[in-house]
Amino acid sequence: MADNVIEEADNYPGKDELEWGYEEGVEWGLLFPEANGEYQSPINLNSREARYDPRLLEVGLNPNYVVCRDCEVINDGHTVRIMLKSKSVVTGGPLPSDHEYELSEVRFHWGKENQRGSEHTVNFKAFPMELHLIHWNATLFNSVEEAMGKNKGILIIALFVQVGKEHLGLKAITDVLQDLQYKGKTKIIPCFNPNTLLPDPLLRDYWVYEGSLTTPPCSENVIWILYRYPLTISQMQIEEFRRLRSHIKGAELPEGNDGMLGDNFRPTQPLSDRVVRAAFQ
Repeated sequence: MADNVIEEADNYPGKDELEWGYEEGVEWGLLFPEANGEYQSPINLNSREARYDPRLLEVGLNPNYVVCRDCEVINDGHTVRIMLKSKSVVTGGPLPSDHEYELSEVRFHWGKENQRGSEHTVNFKAFPMELHLIHWNATLFNSVEEAMGKNKGILIIALFVQVGKEHLGLKAITDVLQDLQYKGKTKIIPCFNPNTLLPDPLLRDYWVYEGSLTTPPCSENVIWILYRYPLTISQMQIEEFRRLRSHIKGAELPEGNDGMLGDNFRPTQPLSDRVVRAAFQ
């Protein structure tokens, strides 16, 4: 990997020198062979077919997140990313015992309209947004890049987002999105608390399955935890995401492309022989 690529600090999922997008007909598998794997994400989650596994409750899933100071928020043309510097970790639940997974960043996927946007679906229902808390196994590896694609390397905690009342924890983000209108724009925010992205402790029922990154290179060996109950953000907050652009300022747009960032979700992938486990009955 060339030095100038690393300097772009696009450290998940490993800065892709190859261009990719969400336009229909773009075949990621031609450019990124891992995207052709059998255990890809996202999936449709059929709640009736999920298997209740009481062992998931023997050791509770335990996020130990701390407030991040001077957090960088980025519009990378594909998504909004919050880069976390403070050492927030999660242990327990389905994770290998005594392994710590460190939170590296948060990413958002949203629709241009409220009836679509999430990557995963539940009983074929999509939500207007899904956010991903991306972690790497800090017990086995030294960095998120090193952990990519490796067995037990990556954990993604996913939350569905519905539209309703304002989300105060995300206000720190939605308030600065107007400064990130174009691809490549970044903003340092003084303080961000990732704990606000977790549902109420009493609403932390979850599903778990093994899949992949949902953006190129789509590497597998990702442990996915999907919380059952969604977060709520306001219509005004989701509109701030929809005002972002997927191109640099002044770029010439191809025919039929309005340049707006949105509908940045990958279609659901075949479950194959995977089993989705549920930590609740």
